[in-house]
Amino acid sequence: MTFPSVNAAIDRALVDQGYLEPTPVQLAVLEADAEGRDLLVSAQTGSGKTVAFGMAMAPTLLGEAERFGEYGAPLALIIAPTRELALQVSRELTWLYAKTGAIVVSCVGGMDARSEQRTLNRGCHIVVGTPGRLRDHLERGHLDLSALKVAVLDEADEMLDLGFREDLEFILEATPAERRTLLFSATIAKDIATLARTFQRDAVRIDTTTRNAPHGDIEYRAIRIAPNEIEHAVVNVLRHFDAGGALVFCATRDAVRHLHSSLRERGFEVVGLSGEMGQRERNDALQSLRDRRARVCVATDVAARGLDLPDLGLVIHADLPVNKAALLHRSGRTGRAGKKGVSVLLVPYTRRRKAEMLIGNAGVEAVWSGPPSAEEIRAGDTVRMLNDPTLTEAPSEEDLTLARTLMEGKSAEEIATALVRMYRARLPEPEDLYDAGDRNAGRPERAPREFDDGGERGARDHGEFADASWFRLSIGRSKNADPKWVLPLICRLGHVTKKDIGQIRIFDNETKFQISEEMSPRFAEAIKATAAEDIKVTPSTMPTSKDFGPKKRDSAPRGDRPERAERPARPEWKDRPEKPAFAERAPRPDKPAYADRAPRPDKPAYADRAPRADAPVRESSPYVKPRVAREDRPAAPAKPKREYDRPRDAAPAPYRPEATSDRPAFKKPRASDSKGPRESVPYTPAGAVTDKPPFKKKRPFEGGPRTDSFRKTDGAPAARGAFKPGGDFKGGKAKPFKAGVESAFKGPKKPFKPKNKGNDWKP
Repeated sequence: MTFPSVNAAIDRALVDQGYLEPTPVQLAVLEADAEGRDLLVSAQTGSGKTVAFGMAMAPTLLGEAERFGEYGAPLALIIAPTRELALQVSRELTWLYAKTGAIVVSCVGGMDARSEQRTLNRGCHIVVGTPGRLRDHLERGHLDLSALKVAVLDEADEMLDLGFREDLEFILEATPAERRTLLFSATIAKDIATLARTFQRDAVRIDTTTRNAPHGDIEYRAIRIAPNEIEHAVVNVLRHFDAGGALVFCATRDAVRHLHSSLRERGFEVVGLSGEMGQRERNDALQSLRDRRARVCVATDVAARGLDLPDLGLVIHADLPVNKAALLHRSGRTGRAGKKGVSVLLVPYTRRRKAEMLIGNAGVEAVWSGPPSAEEIRAGDTVRMLNDPTLTEAPSEEDLTLARTLMEGKSAEEIATALVRMYRARLPEPEDLYDAGDRNAGRPERAPREFDDGGERGARDHGEFADASWFRLSIGRSKNADPKWVLPLICRLGHVTKKDIGQIRIFDNETKFQISEEMSPRFAEAIKATAAEDIKVTPSTMPTSKDFGPKKRDSAPRGDRPERAERPARPEWKDRPEKPAFAERAPRPDKPAYADRAPRPDKPAYADRAPRADAPVRESSPYVKPRVAREDRPAAPAKPKREYDRPRDAAPAPYRPEATSDRPAFKKPRASDSKGPRESVPYTPAGAVTDKPPFKKKRPFEGGPRTDSFRKTDGAPAARGAFKPGGDFKGGKAKPFKAGVESAFKGPKKPFKPKNKGNDWKP
């Protein structure tokens, strides 16, 4: 089957690029029913959608002509969700429309916006960009969509997932109403259908996907690994498959940085790709893969959509995808355009259930196996070395001359040994991985495990754990040990799953747990690597009563006590006789009533008591001064009276000035009011002043407007702050005066600066 004729220039470009047979989606968009109409297309990833919409919009843009006319406002607009996809679409359309004279411009985030602005101002035919940068150019007036004929939304579902709905609606509303809209998406969800109904007119629905059928060119593998050996598993998978190009997906940017550094140190030709990198760094990384300068790319989900890398035969999910869409889009980077590819999921023991759900929901079949061993990888290296084209291609004369020179000094065996060493030296060394095998095969379902935090009933056997081995953790209840985090810790340290763990007993300073008989040897081998851990795992024995701590009292069992055996059984509570009231009870015969008791004899005085016969005799210390009776002590000397105890008439009379209008009599005297040093006598205020003039309240502006010849208010009342420098009156600015003489204002006063002259501070 050959390509249907679209345009002579387009047909020649397809032949030059090596396109011989069209894909189903390319045939569908070129049918007669779809010509000139809006399209709503869903197709599998890697099915040639970029070439499909490039061919579909050619009749609308060119008509019968083979070349574009003068360039000006763009005729076609392609919107892509990510920068890498937009640049890839730009490259695809560049060679597809190369013979038509089309000018293709890309507008993506992270690139120079001024350079894009100058290119748009000069004019173009096709614009490819991301929603955010396109909206920015529209709002700034750099992008004119008045002449637009075709608008294409590539990976529309991804753009809606990334939150670009508002930007898409803004851009589409700025386009002419008679435009042609082509919407391409992997799946047609409800929000995609709503967007199509809003911005498309009588769209043709094209669905080339096969329901519930996996991608025929992708082989899915699920590899069981230990939770702490993901990095080593990536190394062995890369070495085992030896694909031309590989893409390793991680969940976070930190994981990308760590894995990229680790693979580079091991000798892999690797690049990184994540959202935190600049656009130039991201472009350089992808270009390294296209130029074969790098063979491995470690990336986040930013590389899961639309990227078409040459010879990408292997996709590794170092971190499991979040949903089936992410799994399909990640895996879709390989197996493109009819080429075969392998998608490998690295599944830790603790996440096998989630991996099975992902694979089942995606409708694919995966082959489960253990990780590639070092022996398998070395055997594959031998086969690849023997089939290396270097050994089969015809040698040149220069190569033969050098070979004869080597043969003169070395034997053939020595030369072959050197060749093997050189071949192995450029290959990273494989890792020894732990593989517990498929432990779920043929295993019956059992009841949920019961946790026991150290009860007194001792250990119990649970079916298949009757012969299980016991191990010990070096933490207990004193370190807040809890089954919620002890169980995952055991799985991580011993490379086991929850189904392999039986009882868990938590004591004060340790924790004991069971491992199934099948997994005990492998668990014991795995815990040897925990010697350097803070929490150590060692083999142990079944818990006994000693592990629960000492008992409260050491006594015989209750059934063996003789006093309990002779004691008669107590009657039931309903058969017991009722007790009489307290008032009716008779006094106890062996104890007289309180009133009949003899009084207690009086105790002798303390001084008259005889010394105790057993009381020790205290010897007086030679360092203690003998005490003298109070009546024999000399009388204490008389203390002199203090000044405030002397009579008041002996004190000098204080100086009190006469009361005047300026100095009332009740005012507290100051130090300057006395003629001599002030005496320390209590102050007693004098009587009230009777000749003080009464307070007279003044009315504001009494007697007409306020005037002041010194301030020159021009007969107008002064405003608040008018007499300050620069203050405003109603009649003009204030002019300060001194002693009635007008003087110019010379600014604020200078601050006080003391001068030190000797020991005296003077201004």
